[in-house]
Amino acid sequence: IKLNHPEAIALITDFVVEGARDGRPVAELMEAGAHVVSRAQVMEGIAEMIHDVQVEATFPDGTKLVTVHEPIR
Repeated sequence: IKLNHPEAIALITDFVVEGARDGRPVAELMEAGAHVVSRAQVMEGIAEMIHDVQVEATFPDGTKLVTVHEPIR
């Protein structure tokens, strides 16, 4: 079963939030977040709909905005 728009966003968001809790750097999450969901895993047209995913995550040193550009490749 292929993922729809909300499901794809939820998986990417969860990855970023959990990574932030683990203390991973913002830059690392921005890069790694683009490899959580692939085009093959989503319904047709979903990858083109999602240009950026922005997540406000809590890191050990405070809250930061993480932007994953073109998250579905």
